[in-house]
Amino acid sequence: MHFAPSPIPASEPPRDCPRCPRLVAFREALRVEYPDWWNAPVNAFGDPQAWLAIVGLAPGKHGANRTGRPFTGDYAGQLLFDTLGTFGLAHGTYAATPEDDLVLDGAIIINAVKCLPPQNKPSPEEIRACRPFLEGQAAVLPNARVFVALGQIAHQSAVKILGGRLPKAKFGHLAEHRMPGGHVLIDSYHCSRYNTNTGRLTAAMFEAVFARALEVRAELLAP
Repeated sequence: MHFAPSPIPASEPPRDCPRCPRLVAFREALRVEYPDWWNAPVNAFGDPQAWLAIVGLAPGKHGANRTGRPFTGDYAGQLLFDTLGTFGLAHGTYAATPEDDLVLDGAIIINAVKCLPPQNKPSPEEIRACRPFLEGQAAVLPNARVFVALGQIAHQSAVKILGGRLPKAKFGHLAEHRMPGGHVLIDSYHCSRYNTNTGRLTAAMFEAVFARALEVRAELLAP
């Protein structure tokens, strides 16, 4: 499998990042079991000049941890990339592999947690340990003034790296938060199979988030 390079390589953690012992042990076990998988911190994906930064939770085992590209190879990616395509933020064909011709235009995906956590549940310590990488990636995106957080963990990390305060900025689908530095954060329920299967998140609800992101961008650009 061809693994795509990061659009912001200097901001990525090392392939053998040692910060989280539990995640390191899980990664090493998977490298033995699945030697052809990515099995490393997952790179950002998208446009380095993006105006929109999408903050995901963490790699999925059979998704980004396998393919090396965020939201690639699992159910959540289909909904995300279809929605981005609807708004002109993705072009090409998503084929659930980094070897497809999918390109993001004006958007970039960065994760709150870079490595696969067991049961898709990072610990608070692991979230904190990875936050400097999220902060560093946000810092090298000169045009990203609008952020979309997918789920509560991504929301909490995004609020913290953007200088907000969690008691004031409460998570909620389509909740909107103005950050001290002029960024705007919009929340969404995560586009996971569980959320869509249970009806917590519909395609229309998800589209509403990105429609609002485009409106916010226009507001920020207005004289």
